[in-house]
Amino acid sequence: MTELRFVPASEFEKVLAAKIDPIKKAEIFSTLCRINVLYMIARAGSGHIGTSFSSIDIVSWLFLNELNLPGDGVAEKDADVYFSSKGHDVPAKYSVLIAKGLLSFDKIHTLRRLGGLPGHPDISIPFMHSNTGSLGMGISKARGMALTRRLRKQKGRFFVLTGDGELQEGQFWESLQPTSNRGMSEITVIIDHNKVQSDCLVSKTSDLGDLEAKLKAFGWHVSRIDGHDFKQLQQTFEALESVKDRPKIVIADTIKGKGVSFMEHVVMGENDLYRFHSGAPSAADYERGLSELTERATMLAKALGLGAIKLESAPPAEPKNFDGYERLVGAYSRALVKEAESTPELVALDADLVLDTGLIPFKEKFPERFFECGIAEQDMVSQAGGMALEGALPVVHSFACFLSDRPNEQIFNNATELTKIIYVGSLAGLLPSGPGHSHQCVRDISALGGVPHMALVEPSCEKEVEMITRYLVKTHRESSYLRLVSIPVKIPFTLPEDYRVEFGKGVVLCDGADAAIISYGPIMLSEAYKAAQDLKQRGIALRVINLPWLNHVDTDWLFESVKDCPIVITLDNHFIRGGQGEMVLSEIARLHMPKLRKALKLGITEIPKCGQNDEVLKAHGLDSRSLAQSVTRVYEEITLIAAQ
Repeated sequence: MTELRFVPASEFEKVLAAKIDPIKKAEIFSTLCRINVLYMIARAGSGHIGTSFSSIDIVSWLFLNELNLPGDGVAEKDADVYFSSKGHDVPAKYSVLIAKGLLSFDKIHTLRRLGGLPGHPDISIPFMHSNTGSLGMGISKARGMALTRRLRKQKGRFFVLTGDGELQEGQFWESLQPTSNRGMSEITVIIDHNKVQSDCLVSKTSDLGDLEAKLKAFGWHVSRIDGHDFKQLQQTFEALESVKDRPKIVIADTIKGKGVSFMEHVVMGENDLYRFHSGAPSAADYERGLSELTERATMLAKALGLGAIKLESAPPAEPKNFDGYERLVGAYSRALVKEAESTPELVALDADLVLDTGLIPFKEKFPERFFECGIAEQDMVSQAGGMALEGALPVVHSFACFLSDRPNEQIFNNATELTKIIYVGSLAGLLPSGPGHSHQCVRDISALGGVPHMALVEPSCEKEVEMITRYLVKTHRESSYLRLVSIPVKIPFTLPEDYRVEFGKGVVLCDGADAAIISYGPIMLSEAYKAAQDLKQRGIALRVINLPWLNHVDTDWLFESVKDCPIVITLDNHFIRGGQGEMVLSEIARLHMPKLRKALKLGITEIPKCGQNDEVLKAHGLDSRSLAQSVTRVYEEITLIAAQ
């Protein structure tokens, strides 16, 4: 890929100023916006093309023709509100906002960059009225906004976009009846019914059945349209204006990846997986997709007498070479299959993330022992509880941010039954930081650490993944939570040859007598190890200790590991509050350690930032250079005190 191309502001100004039929204007506008979505995601190196393309016609129509926005003769307090409940489609909204001049055009180059446009909706950006998180929140938030407007005698309508996979979340259905009971006609929900969730067809996971009848049964006015037909969009929204006694839902039948032939979901990949849910396109796919979109834009512009569409060029993102990097999810995938071969009671449950959680090999080898539960973590966890009561060993998978919090009560309930369940949370920690805070799981240790009969553990490398997986399946007798970093990591250390997994114990990765830093996982241990090498050049010997256990520590081992160190530092890939560091230092406080002069907790102290991984680590003060500076400051402080 030699260059990327985007539609500049001047081309949108030309289209918006043209005196043409609104339907024709929307057609070319949305096509040009698709080109820019493709550019933004390719430049960022990640994003969600499929859902952005399935929803962009709807978003374009709303912002071109439907929404009463501030500055259009409407006071801000009475303006209409549009937001997405699913959030993956945010590049589509960014593209439309930029094209309309509602965001500065230079923001087009900043998707998933520090200080730029977050990977999921965030209210720090204009016209982003709600943050996203776990799916299903949208209607409830819209009702809260609308009720507040009613109290204040203010006007304005609320438009909420949801996904069809999102309808597997219980909160969606919980939100329907009270909205209907209050006759909230100011709320219109649009279901982007593109038929595909993260992994596969919605119908294969949890068929929606007669969706129109279900929604009508809750008292909603229901319309169904082709979400890519601008004539139908126009007629439907005009007709909805006359509905004054109830909330409204538009089921918009769409195509995931619409606009680029080979990205459309009708072309499914191996294992019936959709290839373009997330991630950046390859160089070849980018060029093919851009060619198709440019050809369509040129044809539309010519037919409308708008002249040629001119694109501008920009350099592509720096290519990333992952040679020599370790992939912990891949190692876990292999380890799980290996353990399942000799553990027939082991079953695997997944929450619509079979690719991201490494379960495809397990599914292929043990199809009868694999259970796809969809976007319904509470149901999945309670189902696992029932399996455990019948003697199975359930291994439950999702992203850490959704597995630790959404079904927290269900996890506790299972724990009270004293059965054994293994929970596996991938995409754990601060990185990857591109998706933004909805997916940066830095609170799971605090959320699960107090659950009785539950051990939390995070491996540091592929070798330790295999060892810990075997330990949790074969040796550990209670429930556990295996925390996995999902990004490839170049690991500078190696575990000692004689290292063995022992409950509550860790291992020294490099020795030093001036200070000790205790951490876990591939990212923080790698940064700490690199900091130790840097500090050695400054004459400071830093001991780096890997403690994979996140909520348990063997006190005798801890004492022996740090008893001769004047400084003990804990380093969390998590909020400091509730992280491993609090547990470790509380144990140290109970020990008699006469040489200890200073204890320090490092970790995350604010909402995680969105951006490229290296810039976000630095912004939080957790990269190796920042860690070395923190250690140096503490070392110089106690040295100065000792000299006085």
